[in-house]
Amino acid sequence: MLILMPLDSEDLEQAKLCKIEEAKKWGLFDLQEGKVKKVDLFDDWQEIDIFFDCVIVTSKLEYVWPFKEQSIPVLEAPMQREIDDVIEAFLFKELYEVEN
Repeated sequence: MLILMPLDSEDLEQAKLCKIEEAKKWGLFDLQEGKVKKVDLFDDWQEIDIFFDCVIVTSKLEYVWPFKEQSIPVLEAPMQREIDDVIEAFLFKELYEVEN
């Protein structure tokens, strides 16, 4: 499963989930068997030429229409910012689907 997240840094040790407009990098996380197997970083999410399963954002108020237009599910992580916390919340289905 491939999950896309806007990140505030290209250093994965320090990077956190951030607002779309503040993203310095986009992280494409490859989850297999509940673990991150691989992370690819991109300057812009539109550079990604493979299908990804969902996008995780910080707020349902973010501009997510480009993803919705392509039928890509968008999930909100309202409290989680650390990558590990976001991944854990995803695995335990603690994130909210953005409907708009």
